[in-house]
Amino acid sequence: MPDHIARGNAAKSAIRAKVEHVFAHQKCRFGLYIRTIGLTRAQAKMTLANLAYNFDRLIFHERMAASG
Repeated sequence: MPDHIARGNAAKSAIRAKVEHVFAHQKCRFGLYIRTIGLTRAQAKMTLANLAYNFDRLIFHERMAASG
């Protein structure tokens, strides 16, 4: 592998490691694997995952209230 490609891969891996560490507790809860470069994209992906989770919980509670 050429040196410039190895350096680029190392830089991307370092950024991914920092981003993935920030969202580790949320990823475990949702079972997500966030493999994006950049904190903003990772935050957007987590926001959408949280929104989907909240909708699921809302539907669950509305069904429980309707049946019980």
